[in-house]
Amino acid sequence: MLTAFPTDSDCRAYLANIRWTGKAVCPHCKDKEKKVYSYKNNRLYKCSGCKKQFSATVGTVFESSHVSLKKWFVAIYLFSSHKKGISSHQLGKDIKVRQATAWFMLHRIRHAMNNDRSFKGMLNTIVEVDETFIGGKAKNKHKNKRHKGTQGRSTLDKAPVLGMVQRNGNVITFPIKRLHADAMKILIKLKVDPSAIVMTDSYRAYNGLSERFNHKVINHSAGQYVNGDIHTNTIEGFWSQLKRGLDGIYHWVSRKHLFRYCDEFEYRYNTRKISEVERFNRVLTHSFNTRLLFVDLIKRKTKR
Repeated sequence: MLTAFPTDSDCRAYLANIRWTGKAVCPHCKDKEKKVYSYKNNRLYKCSGCKKQFSATVGTVFESSHVSLKKWFVAIYLFSSHKKGISSHQLGKDIKVRQATAWFMLHRIRHAMNNDRSFKGMLNTIVEVDETFIGGKAKNKHKNKRHKGTQGRSTLDKAPVLGMVQRNGNVITFPIKRLHADAMKILIKLKVDPSAIVMTDSYRAYNGLSERFNHKVINHSAGQYVNGDIHTNTIEGFWSQLKRGLDGIYHWVSRKHLFRYCDEFEYRYNTRKISEVERFNRVLTHSFNTRLLFVDLIKRKTKR
């Protein structure tokens, strides 16, 4: 990555080429017919229509950032290529920025990943559905951080996440406040094609799915984990990857930002069949027309 983009000018030219494929378009008026003039070695542009100046970074995750594009490119490559992610502490050391700056950069990159809507379509054929809890076991926590009655499926100190994965296809996750059967079924109906075969465990919240889907159940409570092609091993494998990343790399994730981390691991899983360079280019492509402001990132309530 360092040899491919040795200077900021190289990064800027590469970004402009991916964004406009040779012909700059004003991000303000978005009129493709208006002529755009470039100057200062293609660092700045001016639209002949609205007369406004702009650069290749306007309207992207890089806009108004004091971090060089070269460091941004390295950050995106490292972040997207690591199977379990990279912490803000480590990224800060690698690209020589403050930990707080690296933390904000990583969230901006996650925001760009979530902007790739091609993975948010309907799931079909065989779809496995399962739920998990993020937060760790109460017995492993300090005594003053334990809550009474937090065994099993308690959401007092654990955050539930609903997941759906199409076999040999994409995964979709939904951090939710609690395991409400009706809400879970609504999400499943929104994201799973009616023609799909839906496979779940025997959790009671999935009762009634047979009214809309061909619903197959594997009974984990009876020690049954595989019955022919009926199982939920694919989605459970994704949960294992997600938890190893959260526990091993990030160590702790707040409920407020959990959906961003789920988006990150979701994106890596859904791009597992492409190369690291293709994934890097894909993140760059979806960094346009989306910009996460710091004030929105740290505000008390965050909407997905």
